[in-house]
Amino acid sequence: RNYYGGNWASFSFSGLLSWIKENQQKPDLSDECEDWRKLILEDEEAIPLSRKDKTIQHVEDFCFGDQDSAEGVEEAGALPKPPVFGAPGAEGVSPGPEPERIPGAELPGAADGDGAGTASGSEGSPGESTPELGHTRAAPSEIPAQEPKKITYSQIVREGRRFNIDLVSKLLFSRGLLIDLLIKSNVSRYAEFKNATRVLAFREGKVEQVPCSRADVFNSRQLTMVEKRMLMKFLTFCLDYEEHPEEYQGRHQGTFAQFLQTRKLTPSLQHFILHSIAMVSETECTTLEGLQATKKFLQCLGRYGNTPFLFPLYGQGEIPQCFCRLCAVFGGIYCLRHAVRCLVLDRASGRCKAIVDHFGQRISASYFIVEDSYLSESTCTDVCYRQISRAVLITDQSVLNTDSEQQVSVLAVPPLEPGSAAVRVVELCSSTMTCMRDTYLVHLTCPSTKTAREDLEPVVQKLFNLNAEKETENEELEKPRVLWAVYFNMRDSSGVERNSYGGLPSNVYVCSGPDSALGNDCAVKQAETIFREMFPTEEFCPPPPNPEDIIYDEDEVEPEESELSNSAETKPDSSAEEGSAGGGAGGTKEE
Repeated sequence: RNYYGGNWASFSFSGLLSWIKENQQKPDLSDECEDWRKLILEDEEAIPLSRKDKTIQHVEDFCFGDQDSAEGVEEAGALPKPPVFGAPGAEGVSPGPEPERIPGAELPGAADGDGAGTASGSEGSPGESTPELGHTRAAPSEIPAQEPKKITYSQIVREGRRFNIDLVSKLLFSRGLLIDLLIKSNVSRYAEFKNATRVLAFREGKVEQVPCSRADVFNSRQLTMVEKRMLMKFLTFCLDYEEHPEEYQGRHQGTFAQFLQTRKLTPSLQHFILHSIAMVSETECTTLEGLQATKKFLQCLGRYGNTPFLFPLYGQGEIPQCFCRLCAVFGGIYCLRHAVRCLVLDRASGRCKAIVDHFGQRISASYFIVEDSYLSESTCTDVCYRQISRAVLITDQSVLNTDSEQQVSVLAVPPLEPGSAAVRVVELCSSTMTCMRDTYLVHLTCPSTKTAREDLEPVVQKLFNLNAEKETENEELEKPRVLWAVYFNMRDSSGVERNSYGGLPSNVYVCSGPDSALGNDCAVKQAETIFREMFPTEEFCPPPPNPEDIIYDEDEVEPEESELSNSAETKPDSSAEEGSAGGGAGGTKEE
C-alpha cells in the first residue's frame, strides 16, 4: 500500500476516490513475476502471501449533484494534516482554529465538543472510583440556525484536503483500554481529541437527544418527572449491579430487552437504554451483557465531557500514525509501497526464518506479525469471516439541528425490519478536521447481512434526502441532503482463532483488521496478547524515557562523538536483542 494504517486509514476526498477506483477494478496478476521462488533453498519452504487485498467488496459510490461541474477542478492545498513523524513544530500545532485542551486532564489534547470552551470533568487516575452522573459543561454559545448553504460537487473536490475520511468508524471510550494505553505510553501527546457532544436516538420516525448525565435527565423536556425518577433509579442500580444479584437472578439467560420490561420502565426509557446507552442487540444481548454495557457507558461519563466518547482530530487514522511516530523515535521503520512475496519456513525447525520482498531481498527476523489480509486463500481455507457494512456520506446539515452547528453525534438506529441489524451512525462536524465548512461527514456501520448498500440504504433514506433537487415534499426538505455517498463491505477477521490458519509456524502471529464494535478494546487486547507471547517478561507499551534519563553504553559512543556539541543526535539503546519483521506493514522493525 502507499498509505499508512491498512483498513484503519483516513483519506482526503481525492485519496478516497483513488481508493474506491482501486477496489472497483479487477487486478491483472497474470504477468506477476515469480523470480522470488528461485531464492528458496532446498531445506526451506515458501508460504506465499496474497498479492491483492480482498478485504473490501461491493464498493459503490454516488454523487447527488452535478458531477460534470467538477471536470478539470483540482484539489486545492488547504488545511494539511500534521506530518506523520516528528517534524519541528509538528506537536500541538493545528492549522486553522486550534482546539482547546482540558486543563489538568490526564489525556493531553482532549478538546471541547462544541468548540466553544474547555470541557470540565473529573480529574484523576484511570482506576479511580466512578464519577457522579452530574458532571456537566457550560452551554455552547448560541448560533442561530440558518438555511444550509448550497454545496456543489466541484466545491467538495476543490476543498478535498479538508476531508479526512475514515475507512472504519470508531470512537474512544473515555475510560476504555485505548485511552489508558495512550496515556500510559505518552502517545497521546501526538494527537488531539474532541468530545462527542451528544447521544441521539431514532424513535417513531424522529431523531431526538438522549439524556445521559444527571443534569441532562432533569433538564430533559421529552421525559415526564416520573420517567426522570425511573431512569435515574435504574442507572444508579446499573452502576453497582454486581452488589445486587437478587435483582436479576434467574434472568441471566434472558435478553436484556426482556429484563428492561420487568423493571416497569416506559417504552421510551427502554428504547433509550437499550439502543442509545447500552447500544446492544434487542434479540441477542443477555441480561448480564446489557448491564455490563450500561455500566461501562455510565463510568465513562464526566471524565472529559458530557458523553462517554472522544474522537481524534483528523480522524481515526491518526491513531495508528501516532504509534508509528513513537516507534520511529526508537528506530522502527515503516515501509510503504514495499510488497512482501512470501514467508520462508525452515523445514528442520518448523519456524519462519525470513521474508522475501518484491525486490528479491531476504529479510531475517525472529518474529513475524502479519495482518490477516496478507495471508493467501490456501492459508485461510478453514477461516469463516464476518463482514461489516459501511457507508460514508457528505451532507449539508445535521440530522438534528440545534443552536450550535459544531456537534459530534452518535446515533443508534434500531433494526427497521426483522432479521436486519441495528445501524450505528456517527456524525462529524467541520471542527473535527474531517470535512469542509458547511458540511457534515456521516459514518454508518452495522454487521453485514447483505451488501453494504442493501443493509444501509433503508436507514439513509429514513434520515436523509437523496434527491439532488429540492423540489420535494416538505418532509424531505427538513432532512439533511446527501451530497455524495459511498458504500462498501469490509472483512471482520477479529473473531478468527489462530488454529484456523493452516500451516503457520509458531513464530508467525496474525493480527486482525478492524472489528464492528464502536470502541477499540479488541485491537488493544490483541496487540497486548501478541506482545506478551513474544516477550513475556517485558512491559507492554511502557512510558518512553525522558532524553535526559537515558544512560548510554560507553562502548557505543565513539571518542570523537563526545567532543561534539550537545545538539548532536544520539540513539537510545534498546534492551531487546530480538528483531521482528512486520508482514502487515510490508517492512521490518529491528530493535
